[in-house]
Amino acid sequence: MDGSLDGSTDGYVGRIEVLEGRSGRRMRSEAERARIAAESLVPGARVADVARRHGVTRWQVYDWRRKLKSGALAVPAAAMREPMFAALVVEQSDPTPPPPYQKSRVEARPCRIELVVDGVILRMRSDIDADQLSRMIRAIRAASR
Repeated sequence: MDGSLDGSTDGYVGRIEVLEGRSGRRMRSEAERARIAAESLVPGARVADVARRHGVTRWQVYDWRRKLKSGALAVPAAAMREPMFAALVVEQSDPTPPPPYQKSRVEARPCRIELVVDGVILRMRSDIDADQLSRMIRAIRAASR
């Protein structure tokens, strides 16, 4: 065998230290693996960044994503604490001006919005102030903890 060995070559190995206990590998629960895989599937997320943030390799995240998509790995409801939102797409309307205003018998009323926050149903008008809505959601979350 061509190569070099560090240390003595006369057969004496020296002292060998055997370490017992944890191997240094982190054993992640199924819920944690599913949560990390789901985090990597969020639009705009990069697998390398998610892996680095959680101290795993990209290939582990890819494997967990494959298992999540096939149903072999399930995300428990408790792991999904933060709401995930769909991307908002605004399409340009055609440049033709709207028809001239005609007063109708029925006044236009704002529509209603219904949100579920931590199991609490919140119903409000669509013209609610954003700051007020934010305060209401924070209050519900604080009360449910």
